[in-house]
Amino acid sequence: MGRFDQVRANLRRAYEQRLEQARLDREAAAITPPDPEDPPAPPPPLDPGHPSTMSRDDAEIPRGLRLTAAWSWRLLVLVAALAVLLWLVGRLRTVLIPLSIALLLSALLAPMMGFLRRRVRLPPSLAAFLVLITGLAAVAGVLTLVVTEFVDGFPALADKASDGVNQIQDWLTTGPLHLNGSQLDATFDAATNWLKDNRGTLTDSAVSTATATIEFFALLLLVLFVTFFFMRDGHRIWHFLTGVLPTPARDPIRRAGEAAWHTLVAYVRATVLVAFIDALGIGLLLLIIDVDFWFPLATMVFLAAFVPIVGATVSGAVAVLVALVDEGPISALVVLIGVIAVQQLEGHVLQPLIMGRAVSVHPLAVIVAISTGVVLAGIIGALVAVPLVAVLNTGIRHLVQSRNDPPPDSVIISAD
Repeated sequence: MGRFDQVRANLRRAYEQRLEQARLDREAAAITPPDPEDPPAPPPPLDPGHPSTMSRDDAEIPRGLRLTAAWSWRLLVLVAALAVLLWLVGRLRTVLIPLSIALLLSALLAPMMGFLRRRVRLPPSLAAFLVLITGLAAVAGVLTLVVTEFVDGFPALADKASDGVNQIQDWLTTGPLHLNGSQLDATFDAATNWLKDNRGTLTDSAVSTATATIEFFALLLLVLFVTFFFMRDGHRIWHFLTGVLPTPARDPIRRAGEAAWHTLVAYVRATVLVAFIDALGIGLLLLIIDVDFWFPLATMVFLAAFVPIVGATVSGAVAVLVALVDEGPISALVVLIGVIAVQQLEGHVLQPLIMGRAVSVHPLAVIVAISTGVVLAGIIGALVAVPLVAVLNTGIRHLVQSRNDPPPDSVIISAD
């Protein structure tokens, strides 16, 4: 055996002895019990089950209770924020109401403004001025016709109403109630005495009405002023307002606002068309029956249609009442049937066909919005509540959809 073979044999024996010694050490460690003085093994690490659970105390609380508490304080924060928002709206309604009306008028006049800007190529200021003057002339002409017809026909309607009151009085005395003349006289005397006792209150109300008239004209001037600048500089105003937002949120908010504006324009245009069809149907029915004030009543139906659900009901009731006083119960019944038919046509055909899904709002949201608008700002609040809800609905949906869409740099490319 050479020297090289001897070295290789020694290395192999040493390696085998090392393996044998390691095997014996493992067997001895398995048989020997642990030393009682050794420190205990550390507890297993906490597995909270959710990234938000950062302590063992939180892990001991049931998951349902943790979720309930988390939802509760978040809902309380949202309720508090909503309460503060409503309080601010109530305090600033003198400013917010003209802005809302001007926004609606701008959406109504936007197609004409776009026509003058794109087709006729007029400057923005001149186009906005012409559109505003044309709208004012149309409204003034319609109001002049309504007031003229009302003034001309009111004496005849008052005589018919007086005859109707006399017929009711005769029915109360000769009908199933059998009221005697003294009871009726006592009722009318009580009403007269109430008017005398509350004359001061009525006078104060008249003064309040005069003050409200002055406030109305001031409100009208503010609405016209704001509408002019909305039509002329609306796009630049929106870009200026969104320019103060953080850069990542600037473009999504701008796109959501533009989508909401298109929704508002579509809503106002569709509402005008539906209101015109309602007024045309009821006005023709009143004209055929030969009811006085058919044109003012049709105009009232047109204006009331801008308040969904509630406006159609109130205007229809007034039309039926005028038909009852003017032509009798048969004509009033015919008008009632016509009003119901027009409302059913509006609710089941015109609204879905003209409005479409772009501005669809649930009826419950409509009722809640109208009620909130009446509480905050009266009739004007009911007028602007539904379109504002439609605008918010479109804007929020657009933001949610844009957030769900992955950005281009987040797309995962497969390595296969």
